[in-house]
Amino acid sequence: MTRRSCAIYAVGVICATLLVVGIGLIASQTFRRLMHNRLKKEIVLVEGSRVFESWKRPPPPVYMEYFFFNVTNVDEFLAGAKPVVNQVGPYTYREYRYKDNVTMVDDGKMVSGYNTKSFVFLMDKSVGDPALDNITTVNIPAWAVMNKVKGSFWKSSMVSIWMNSIGSGLFTTRTVDELLWGYEDPLLARIAPSNPEVETIFGLMYKKNGSNDGEFVFHTGEQNYLDYGRVETWKGQSQLTFWNSNQSNSINGSDGSAFHPLLKKDERIYIFTPDLCRSIYMEFEKDVEVRGIPAYRFTPPRSVLASKEENPANEGFCITPQECLGTGLLKVSPCRKGAPVVASFPHFYLADSKYAAAIEGMSPERTHHQTYLDLNPTTGIIVRGNKRAQINILMNRISGFPKTRGLNDTIFPVMFLNESVVMDEASAARVHKLLMIVTVVSNFPLVFVALGGIMLLVLIVLLMRERKQKASSEENTSYSPVCEKEKEDPQNGTYIGLTPKVDAQA
Repeated sequence: MTRRSCAIYAVGVICATLLVVGIGLIASQTFRRLMHNRLKKEIVLVEGSRVFESWKRPPPPVYMEYFFFNVTNVDEFLAGAKPVVNQVGPYTYREYRYKDNVTMVDDGKMVSGYNTKSFVFLMDKSVGDPALDNITTVNIPAWAVMNKVKGSFWKSSMVSIWMNSIGSGLFTTRTVDELLWGYEDPLLARIAPSNPEVETIFGLMYKKNGSNDGEFVFHTGEQNYLDYGRVETWKGQSQLTFWNSNQSNSINGSDGSAFHPLLKKDERIYIFTPDLCRSIYMEFEKDVEVRGIPAYRFTPPRSVLASKEENPANEGFCITPQECLGTGLLKVSPCRKGAPVVASFPHFYLADSKYAAAIEGMSPERTHHQTYLDLNPTTGIIVRGNKRAQINILMNRISGFPKTRGLNDTIFPVMFLNESVVMDEASAARVHKLLMIVTVVSNFPLVFVALGGIMLLVLIVLLMRERKQKASSEENTSYSPVCEKEKEDPQNGTYIGLTPKVDAQA
């Protein structure tokens, strides 16, 4: 075997080996599985892990915007006309959040902590001064008291007399600061001496600045990466007690701050939110990109707040069969001390159209009113999000209160909030680096395929050169008889002598 033949053989063997190994690794996804297993071990809620510190103190800035609905025709509405509101806002606050009193429990399998939040007003991102701007809106304390005493003639009559004597009406005008952070309500102050459980201060965000929602216990994700950040208990309970079915009372998913890595488009992600007193779910909507980071957008579908007719699984959220509201609404009275509070998406987005049509000034739009989370599917990290929710009050006729006589059943909007976050550039750079490592390692078998391809090209070149050289050798040799007449060998027959080809002109 010549040296050239040996080289061709060696190149062929190397080429075949590289291609077989590379294609085999790609088909088996060995390196991808190795990288994914590494991610599952790195993204866990334990001291020293890649994500633990950022989970305790999220670096991206969070903003909370409040929008109020100012009522412009109170007297006409009380007489039976359609209410007219105009949106005022945003009043924007920088939200600082961190996990407090973080402790490993259950032999390190779980971690407990408190979600502490505080708010600082940002004038440059707001439409006005919350200490000066007045809003006319529903008198929530009055409606809460009226609903509490309805059914009792004596109590209703007494409260009605008190409301008239102190001038407490069905609507009130207060500053944004008072509505958010609290004011002393005269009706509550009148009731408190005889009922110590009643607080005299009312505010939509009263006692929520610098406070927490109670103790959470989370799964670390070490035993199963799908459990990363999942809530095990809230306030010591693994089940809620607000609703009428086990399914409705289930605490599912995370608290909205952590999601397991390696997300898929066909899965539902669950979030437990104390503000709604329930768990909700979100589904994949579309692929997006934030700061160059690929993400899946998950958003709550209409079925989350659908009526029991549209989604029978929601029947457990009906307080009573008579208090089952339509699609897009959730009455949260059980966890709001009986107050007739109704939650929805802003401007009744995804709700039955009759609710928006009943209020002049409602205009639901996906762009401004949709709740969504943009999650990087590899790491599960939030790269952008908007949580939007609206607070409404159920207004209707209540026996014993003449002021309500002209009212029709109305879901009256008070305010909505928009809690937003976008990953900061420093965090995005770290995620980019991690994703690059994951991509390079996962696609390492392509190096074998590429080298195999190069060796295949070398093999083709060598084979072509070998073929060309053989053809050249054949052209430089010919055969001719030894003499003009072929001689016969009695033993061997005709024999031919090879001689160099002679040019006829020589």
